[in-house]
Amino acid sequence: MAWSVQWAVEIDGRDASSAMRPYLQQIDINDRDGTASDSCRLTFDDTGGQTLLPTEGASVRVTLDGVLVFAGTVDSTPWTLTRGGGRLLEISAKGRDPRGKSKQGQRWHLDDATLGDALRKGAEGAGLSGIVVDPALASIRRPYWSPDGASFLGWASRLARDLGATFKVRGDQAVFAQRGKGSSAKGAPMPTIRATIPGNVISVRLDPLKGRRRFKKARVRSFDRKAAAFVVSDVEFDTENDEDDLPSNERRFEASDEDDAKAVGKGRKAAAERESGNGTIEMTLQPEAQAEGSLVLTGARDGIDGTYRIVSVTHRADRGGGASTSLEFKQPGGAAGKDSRAPKKTKKKAEASEVAAPFT
Repeated sequence: MAWSVQWAVEIDGRDASSAMRPYLQQIDINDRDGTASDSCRLTFDDTGGQTLLPTEGASVRVTLDGVLVFAGTVDSTPWTLTRGGGRLLEISAKGRDPRGKSKQGQRWHLDDATLGDALRKGAEGAGLSGIVVDPALASIRRPYWSPDGASFLGWASRLARDLGATFKVRGDQAVFAQRGKGSSAKGAPMPTIRATIPGNVISVRLDPLKGRRRFKKARVRSFDRKAAAFVVSDVEFDTENDEDDLPSNERRFEASDEDDAKAVGKGRKAAAERESGNGTIEMTLQPEAQAEGSLVLTGARDGIDGTYRIVSVTHRADRGGGASTSLEFKQPGGAAGKDSRAPKKTKKKAEASEVAAPFT
């Protein structure tokens, strides 16, 4: 059967699409936020053993409908044989070279430096060509930075969790950006995907209230050396209904100073906002979709329509089954989770509200 999507595959800079076309059965691409590596799987009909095995570490680039959806290196080439299923060869690739030095432990330190300086030194030690750091985070200054034997991946990931950031390595380039802002580390807006019902939506399941934050504020303690006293820094959360009896989200360990404590508190606030609500949606192919981009859902219902933050993207194209994009998302915004249809109050108990009965 003919493909319903235009695709192209490059191996080590050479267009291999024509040679692959008679044998390629399926394309799977996965893009996740955070340190999880992007992945690609190409499945071939290998009945006659005609598919050449690529060398380990060979570069792979895949485009769907003219949009680059993956760039990485070959990681494995599993081969399978099943009765009735034939012989299949899979070429699996990852966006981050697993043979690189990014998982190698580092021991160094910087005194009185910014986060940007520290991350650039760590990226250099990991053999990366560079790292792009969000300006809002790059200027954070601490009296002392050190991975203390941790790998660059582990150390930068821990910093990202503390500061409410996203850390990602693609190829030989790393990115450290504010999470949930809908923009790249350089400030450019991330792609916005519009899901319409009826329209390009195949299926959807979401809960805009799942995991709603139940803390009033983040509380982080630091030590003021000049005053020889502990200082408590609070960052208020955007709680609904002005609930005063909610507990504080307290960090167990002290920050290096008051500025660092406030940065960590803002990171915890961003994490709480992100975890409020989640869902999945399957759509017709949307090759522009990226993790950390925005999803705008319309045509569902009041309280469900709204804006969400994409946390993972899966593209799947099949020779006989068409092409689709599945998105996992969190962080509802706009009208999501808020039913604007206020129930009408009436003195007569027999009269029902226009809004569904159990929730009036």
